[in-house]
Amino acid sequence: MIIRLMGPTASGKTQLAIQLAERLACEIISVDSAMVYRGMDIGTAKPSAAELAMIPHHLINICDPLDPFSAGRFCEEAHHLIREIQSRHKIPLLVGGTLLYFYWLQQGFADLPQANESIRQAISIRASQQGWPHLHHELQQIDPSTALHIHPNDGQRIQRALELYYSSGQTMAALQSAQRLQPLSMPMITLVIAHEDRARLHRRIEERFDGMLKKGLVEEVESLYRRGDLNDCLPSIRTVGYRQIWAYLAGEYSAEEMRERVLAATRQLAKRQYTWLRRWPEAQWIFSERSDLYPATLSFIEKTLH
Repeated sequence: MIIRLMGPTASGKTQLAIQLAERLACEIISVDSAMVYRGMDIGTAKPSAAELAMIPHHLINICDPLDPFSAGRFCEEAHHLIREIQSRHKIPLLVGGTLLYFYWLQQGFADLPQANESIRQAISIRASQQGWPHLHHELQQIDPSTALHIHPNDGQRIQRALELYYSSGQTMAALQSAQRLQPLSMPMITLVIAHEDRARLHRRIEERFDGMLKKGLVEEVESLYRRGDLNDCLPSIRTVGYRQIWAYLAGEYSAEEMRERVLAATRQLAKRQYTWLRRWPEAQWIFSERSDLYPATLSFIEKTLH
C-alpha cells in the first residue's frame, strides 16, 4: 500500500504528513522539485531539522542547485525508495505539490535526454523578448499533443519541450512513447489537502511569504546569487520566489515590486496545481480549514487500510 498526499502550495501538507507518519509508521518521500536542492530551505518551506530527524524523509537535500533534477530521475528514485520502505514493513507516504511528478510516477515515464544549456538559454532569451505564450503557440505547431497539457505561461515546461525538440529533432510526445518506465501497479490511497476558500489560500500565501522574508529568504537567495556559478536559466533558480528575488538582486526591480511579483506567481502556481488536482477523480479531498483535519484524515486512511 502507498499513501499519496497531494496539495497546492501553502495548504499544510508538511505538518499533516508528519502527524500521519508518526501514527502509521510511514517514511516520507518528498514529491517536490525544489526541496531536492541543498541551500534552498526557507523559500521551499522544507521541513525543519527537528522534523527531518523525527520522521525518515527522502529526496530532500540530495542535489546542488547547479545540477538539474528531472522528472525521470524522480521516478527512478521513487520506485527504488518505495521498494526499500516496503521491505522495512513501513508505508511509503508520498507528499508534495509537484503534481507532474505524481502523474508520471502513476503513468510511467520516458528516459528523456539531458538538458542542453546553450539551447535552453537561447529559448530563455526569446521568451524574454516575445513572451511564453508566443513560444507556447510555436510548441502547438511542433508538438500539439504536448502543448495541449501545458499552460501558455508555464515557462519551465514550454522551455523543456522546445529544448528537447531543437536538440534531438524529436518531439517530447515521440520520446515519451518510445521508452517508458513502468507505472506503479500497487494499491494507493490518494489524498488532496487544499483550501476550500480561495481567498483564504491567497491570504495564507501572503502570510507565508512575509514570514519567509523575516526568516532571511532574500539572504538565502543572495548566497546562491554570489556563488558565481549559478544562473536564472537553471531549474533550481527558476523556482517561484527564487526567480523573482534573483531578478531583484540583479537590480531589475524594487523590493516592493519583487514581493508583488512573488505573490502573483505563487497564486498562479496554486491555480495550476488546482487544475492538476482535479485530474485525480479517485482522490479524497480534505479541506485545510477543518478543525479536525488530522483525526478526520487518519480515520479515512485507517478505514481504507482495514
